[in-house]
Amino acid sequence: MASLTKAEERIMKILWEIERGFINDILVHFPDPKPPYNSVSTIVRVLVKKEIVSFKKYGNTYEYFPLISKEEYRKSQMGNLIKDYYNNSLKQVVNFFSENKNLDIDEVNEVMKMLNEIKNKKKNG
Repeated sequence: MASLTKAEERIMKILWEIERGFINDILVHFPDPKPPYNSVSTIVRVLVKKEIVSFKKYGNTYEYFPLISKEEYRKSQMGNLIKDYYNNSLKQVVNFFSENKNLDIDEVNEVMKMLNEIKNKKKNG
């Protein structure tokens, strides 16, 4: 799956939230000063070309909707990040976060619990 630019990602986040909408529906979710209508329309058309967004035509207007879920995109991007920057190594990812001095001990305990559950499933399954 193709990576999105920051502008494309911002529009996708809005579409995932509203599920479907016209360009004006998307614009409403931008903070002031809002980007120009034509800029948002152009980015949405790029997303259509990338086959990430589709549309339903009503006369001369188009209602847009995502073709991929936020979860699908997140998984794809996390997979690419881990592959490209951590050599597909969970150990390297954990090491990166362990060097972060702002780790919350409760989160660390929760992650340890999750890793132990994964370990037990691998052993027993």
